Amino acid sequence: MDLKFARTDITVKPKKAELEKIEAALEKQESAIFYFDRENSHKDLLELQDYFEAKGKSFYMNEVKYGLADNEYMYQVHIIN
Repeated sequence: MDLKFARTDITVKPKKAELEKIEAALEKQESAIFYFDRENSHKDLLELQDYFEAKGKSFYMNEVKYGLADNEYMYQVHIIN
């Protein structure tokens, strides 16, 4: 599973998302929202969903459009303990 966080600047490449960092954020909080780049495959995001649901967590994923063009979107993932 090779995931990338959403870009904060259109000219910068997206940063790689590490599963350990996501889990560490969930240990500190009851729930967390993450934004993933459009370059992620839907299959990888579904694998992430399976991973956290196997651990007994709730997982919600949405596609968020931030512009009018077809490629101006990101994935919003909300994970709840």
